[in-house]
Amino acid sequence: MAAKRFLQTEFWAQFKGNHGWKPLFFAFQDDNAIVPANSAEENGITVLVRTFSIKLAKLSIAYIPMAPEKSEQENDEEYILNVKRMSALLKTFLPSSTICIRYDFPIDYPSIEEKINHIKKFTIHQSNVAIQPPDTVLLKLNESEESLLANMKSKWRYNIRLAEKKGVKVTAYNSDDKDFEQAFEHFYALFEETSKRDGVNFHAKNYYLDLMKRSNSSSNPRVTLYLAKHEEDYLAGIITLFCDREAVYLYGASGNIKRNYMPAYLLQWTAIKDAKKFGSPVYDFYGIPPTDEENHPMHGLYLFKTGFGGEIIHRPGSFDIPLRPFTYKMYASAEKIRAWFYKKAVKKLAGR
Repeated sequence: MAAKRFLQTEFWAQFKGNHGWKPLFFAFQDDNAIVPANSAEENGITVLVRTFSIKLAKLSIAYIPMAPEKSEQENDEEYILNVKRMSALLKTFLPSSTICIRYDFPIDYPSIEEKINHIKKFTIHQSNVAIQPPDTVLLKLNESEESLLANMKSKWRYNIRLAEKKGVKVTAYNSDDKDFEQAFEHFYALFEETSKRDGVNFHAKNYYLDLMKRSNSSSNPRVTLYLAKHEEDYLAGIITLFCDREAVYLYGASGNIKRNYMPAYLLQWTAIKDAKKFGSPVYDFYGIPPTDEENHPMHGLYLFKTGFGGEIIHRPGSFDIPLRPFTYKMYASAEKIRAWFYKKAVKKLAGR
């Protein structure tokens, strides 16, 4: 059986459990029954439940990220039918206030057109917002470092060498390193610069610090902070997660000085090499715009992540199975308005 995706690991469940979610673990039995489990079993599923209050009422959402896996034998109709059956079984174990079960399906499509053709057959409601990025780049790590470099765009190889020639140094930090706390403070300062410059909202500092401290240099999954520095200036940083199934670029931040020293390229290349040494089969850049449309506000991110030579893939996005249809309909409408406000209105008010 394949190793679990990081969002289905007990490590991630316990982490989210410290930040507003309640993790529930279930195991599948031979007769397709589902029973509660004490941990994230290989033959099982992790469900995250969040409860919130609206006036005097309490509501909950159950969220299943990157599960269940779709077998090669299942067609789209069979897969969704099995998801519906599983949801009916899970409902009995969820809080009575649960308005829906939300899924991010772990299915990779090679093109937008194929994705659209397939999800047309999904007889469940597509969410107004996607929780996990539906479009990304996967870089296979089963080749030599020389081949990985050769498969990049030439400008990317040039920028990696340029950063090294300019004297940019990349250092990896784990939570058990003696200088970790100081390094993390430098990273979060870069985060704040990024937020002010790009109008991006981040979690509170403790969220990232907690994630880092749950892992160390010998653990699996391993969460690592990389910082790029030139002389006394900290230029950029990233946080990655390595596990048996995948390596993932989770978070990134950059400062406003010496950007022409190309620290982001050397950061990614260092992390890619470390992920390969760790044994992760792929490096997931985790989030790009759906196409290379030049007018897209994140077009630069698309170019940056695709230039490392990986495969562009498209996932279905988030889908919901309502458990309380009337309440769900109101919640979905409010969620749509909220998403519009934060993505459109706030940026326009800020002059972006």
